[in-house]
Amino acid sequence: MSNAAKRPGRATFRPSADADSSERHDAAIVVRPARRADVAAVSAIDAEITGLPKLEHWLELHSRQRRSAAVAGGLFLVAVAAEEPGRVVGFIVGEIRAWEFGSAPCGWVYALSVASGWRLRGVGETLLAAIGAQFRAAGIRKMRTMVARDNLLPMRFFRGEGMMAGPYIQLEKDLE
Repeated sequence: MSNAAKRPGRATFRPSADADSSERHDAAIVVRPARRADVAAVSAIDAEITGLPKLEHWLELHSRQRRSAAVAGGLFLVAVAAEEPGRVVGFIVGEIRAWEFGSAPCGWVYALSVASGWRLRGVGETLLAAIGAQFRAAGIRKMRTMVARDNLLPMRFFRGEGMMAGPYIQLEKDLE
């Protein structure tokens, strides 16, 4: 059970009886597959956090995700304010990668962001649970992500959701 589900007044991931299987609802948000019309809001949330506007990157990523459609419902999900159906307040993007360096297929969380005014309301937890459900539905049993070791906010978030250091070490080299 996620930490969000344990805290009263926080978003939780549970199917809605009146939604199709690709949408999830709670009291404050609806989680659904991203639409092209959502990408500008996704880019704005990302730019708010990173300081780097990259609309073309998000458009290309959305297009690639829609083409591949490896998982029913997709792996580019948005959280939309329930009271304002067009207002994107968070997003998560993942992909299934197989056999990198001999590792079994797993789900990777590529990006997860929540608009600053919507943080600490369980939106991130709900998005992570939603993509985890998508991975499980595709037969995936392991979810991974990468976090900069000095970026404590996402490190604490992912650890709070039960993620921990995995069996691999990232290595890199400057190519100057």
